[in-house]
Amino acid sequence: MTIPFFPPDLFEDDRETLLDVVREVALDPEQRFILGHRTERFETAVRDSVGAVDAIACSSGTSALTLVLRAMGVGPGDEVVVPAYGCAPLAAAPALLGATPVFADVDPWTMVVDPVEVEKSVTERTKVVLPAHMFSVMADMPALRAITADVGARLLEDSAVAQGGVLGGRAAGTWGDAGVYSFVQVKTFGMPGEGGMVVTNDPELGRVVRMLRNHGQDGRTRFLHHRVGVNSRFDEVMAAFQLRRLPGLPARLERRARIGEYYTECFTDLPGVVPPPPGRDGRCFYVYSLLAERRDALREHLESRGVGSHVYYPAPLPHQAAFRTTGRDWPAAERACARQLAIPIHPHLTDAQVEHIADEVCLFART
Repeated sequence: MTIPFFPPDLFEDDRETLLDVVREVALDPEQRFILGHRTERFETAVRDSVGAVDAIACSSGTSALTLVLRAMGVGPGDEVVVPAYGCAPLAAAPALLGATPVFADVDPWTMVVDPVEVEKSVTERTKVVLPAHMFSVMADMPALRAITADVGARLLEDSAVAQGGVLGGRAAGTWGDAGVYSFVQVKTFGMPGEGGMVVTNDPELGRVVRMLRNHGQDGRTRFLHHRVGVNSRFDEVMAAFQLRRLPGLPARLERRARIGEYYTECFTDLPGVVPPPPGRDGRCFYVYSLLAERRDALREHLESRGVGSHVYYPAPLPHQAAFRTTGRDWPAAERACARQLAIPIHPHLTDAQVEHIADEVCLFART
């Protein structure tokens, strides 16, 4: 049995759908391949599914982050508080705008940013707090919302991995001034291409992001540029494809959640292996990550038994050459880098494959 971490057949069941939408868009007399009526319908569908006021489709999740920060007025002299453990765009987006990413340590169990550490990191120069949901756990958005309200900072929620997640009855992406999603192929609502989306309950913020993604045009009159913008436009083929797949998202998320629950039940109280917290509130089940004391040995064991796994971040962001920061420590982030190992959780897994993966983790831990 060979079980890859990410399956090569993610969109095999959607082959005919993809061919249909390529033909549909290509033969449409309107000949709009970007930002057409399908993109508008996709934006409306996502907006309504999460209860936001506006949704703006962009070329990637990274671009979405950068556009929101620009719309919030982030620039030189400003600070943006970001997790010390996570994906590079968290620090790159503010840095590219001339702002300073300030790194806050993470919770040692969930690996999401710790609100206590965020509060310590806030200064009079803090413009935005940018938490990110991590693997299968959402950040503590109520606490972070309270912090930003107290200090007068904006709250930008990186929900790239969390579409479909719900915390306290509120959808991931809607806790802050704005949230972003990513549709890169391996995400919970991935597609065979790049794409992202901004969701917000601030109409003015949405209006500015919408202009910035299309060279500063307002969508009413072409070649009138109200701001210096960029090309972060969304593809009509992918919009049509995602519209066809959106109704199936709850079932795919449910399958991921059930696999995650089975894993957690199997791994609770295993020696040297710590599963993520149980439950469904504040969960997204994009990736199922263990914390293993003998991480590299576990990875080798799984590989020898035909099970793919993945180590996400070899070093905390402030230790990366691009963002190197000195003068303090991030012990929880450093420990996460040494212990984190993700195992397969995608909805294409069969019950037999899930049981095999769990059995091999348990076998390793008990040996």
